[in-house]
Amino acid sequence: MTEVKICGLTTPETLEAALAGGAAYVGAVIFPKSPRHIEPEAAAELFAMARGRAAVVAVVVDPDDALLGRIATSLKPDFIQLHGNETPQRAAEVRALTGAKIIKALPIREDADFAAVPAWTKAADILLFDAKPPKGSELPGGVGHSFDWSLMANRELPARWFLAGGLDDTNLGEALRITGASMVDVSSGVESAPGVKDIPLIRKFLDAARQTPA
Repeated sequence: MTEVKICGLTTPETLEAALAGGAAYVGAVIFPKSPRHIEPEAAAELFAMARGRAAVVAVVVDPDDALLGRIATSLKPDFIQLHGNETPQRAAEVRALTGAKIIKALPIREDADFAAVPAWTKAADILLFDAKPPKGSELPGGVGHSFDWSLMANRELPARWFLAGGLDDTNLGEALRITGASMVDVSSGVESAPGVKDIPLIRKFLDAARQTPA
């Protein structure tokens, strides 16, 4: 089965649907501007049910040390996903502060956006290629847009990377065929409204991933 990360989970029911359906990663978005935001302490209580069943990911945007301390103390995530303008040096600091592994999201719109890959291949455990948000957007991701998947074809990439941006159960197969991705990330594609996860859509997405093995 293609490895799936379902991001922005905020309720026990939707988290359980993700876990029961075989999601390998489950994400808590800790970013107040996001409709999926959850405080670290609330995330710790919620994601306790995921321990031993999936990797827990804390998604943050240019976090300061105080926030990272709260996340490390309460949530204790397996991964910190950096979704802002962080540098590889900052990633090393985040790793040291939290003890978590690093996922780095790289926004993609054109070929030139892959220039950061070599530096981040050494600094992150997993890369995540997401659609670059529209100009003026306050959100760095989770806006339901995809990028030109053909940009991923025949590209030299690290062993572990997620494809993200605008994925849902109807286009997942095509996305995997074009990109060769073995790991995918979904958020808005399993929602009935911004920030409102939909259990049937979660199940459909995971079923689609199961039918298109890596």
